[in-house]
Amino acid sequence: MQGRNLDRSRGGKDARKGNASAAKKQERTANDLPVWREGLNWFEYLQLKLSGVYYGFGVPRGDNSPVMVIPGLFETDLCFLEMRLWLRRLGYRVLGTGIWMNVECPEIVGDRLLKLISEEYAAHGRKVHLVGHSLGGLVARGIAYHLPDKIASLTMLGSPFRRVRINPLVAYALNFAHDYTSSRRNCSHRNCFSLDCPCPGVTMMKGPFPSSVHETAVYSKNDGFVDWRACMNGNYKTDVEVHASHLGLRWNPEVYRVIAERLALARQQTKTQTRRPRKAPASP
Repeated sequence: MQGRNLDRSRGGKDARKGNASAAKKQERTANDLPVWREGLNWFEYLQLKLSGVYYGFGVPRGDNSPVMVIPGLFETDLCFLEMRLWLRRLGYRVLGTGIWMNVECPEIVGDRLLKLISEEYAAHGRKVHLVGHSLGGLVARGIAYHLPDKIASLTMLGSPFRRVRINPLVAYALNFAHDYTSSRRNCSHRNCFSLDCPCPGVTMMKGPFPSSVHETAVYSKNDGFVDWRACMNGNYKTDVEVHASHLGLRWNPEVYRVIAERLALARQQTKTQTRRPRKAPASP
């Protein structure tokens, strides 16, 4: 009799855990996002090719400072080949990430990029600008928390850093990535690839953002994969709205203009912060 009661209590606890997990998954999914717009992202690519921004007209030039572009979930560096080549034409030194496909644990990806950035800073002594798309923006944000003295700016493109509320298709992809990662690493964290993950890279993001790093959160109400409200601070100084699909954020001309302007603004602020104060004249 006592064994039956124990089985019932265990079953009740398992049921409650299952219900809580199902409720959390349902809370992070959003069925009202305009996912159909994602099929139009190639029109945004065409717009980019026809815009003056793509050829460097009307946007600030670079100063050979290093920029690292971090791809999102299931993306590679090749997905941002246009952006990387464009940044080089503007006058920036683009750093590779070595990510053949971003499906690895974000903590592991972040650790690899931390080493690359530290080596870059040790070799040239210049702070690195980070540009991250979707999940790549979250990884970049974690890096900014770890190395604020080596990061000049952070630009997130459609990154849900406030809370995870995504299209069910993206939720399915995240679950697949979690299963793939946990099977390879024997990871026991059920909240991997979420803001509830106990890994240091995620827990650090719950504190105040480093004031020395220039932050930009790019969001779009036409985003069909991620709820745009989860991609902004609610601060007009850091939030920038564009008209783009989630996939189109990789090559939308509005986004390119924002990136060029925010990189230039970050350089100006960095120069102001590092400018030595003038000595007061000696008293007679």
